Amino acid sequence: MDKEFLQLNDVPPYKTALKLSNYVWEIVIRWDYFAKDTVGKQFVKAVDSISANIAEGFGRYFKKDKINFYRYSNGSVKESFDWNEKAKVRNLINKDEYQHIFGELQKLPKEINQLIKITNNKLAK
Repeated sequence: MDKEFLQLNDVPPYKTALKLSNYVWEIVIRWDYFAKDTVGKQFVKAVDSISANIAEGFGRYFKKDKINFYRYSNGSVKESFDWNEKAKVRNLINKDEYQHIFGELQKLPKEINQLIKITNNKLAK
C-alpha cells in the first residue's frame, strides 16, 4: 500500500464500527415505537458514536486531541455492550444478532487501542 496519507476508510476500527452501526440500525429500524423510543435510540446513538468519535479524532490536528476522541470511542463501545445486553434480555434481538454485535464490540477496544498506540508513536505533537 503506497499511499502518502492514510484515509479514514483505511482505519480498521473505523471500518469495523461503521459496519456495526449500520448493522444495528437495520435491526432497530424494524422495532415497534416503544422499543425504538427507549432502547433503540440509545443503542443506535451509542454504536454510531464509536465511528463518529474515531472520525472526529482522525480529523484533529494535535495528537492529544486525536487520542481523546479515540478514547471517547472506547467509552461508546462500553455503552454499546450495555445496550446490546438490554436488547437481548428484553427480547428485542435474537441470539445470532446478539452474538454478532457482541463479537464486533469485543474486537473494537483492541483495534482502537492500536490506533491510539500508532498515533502516539507516529505524531510529534
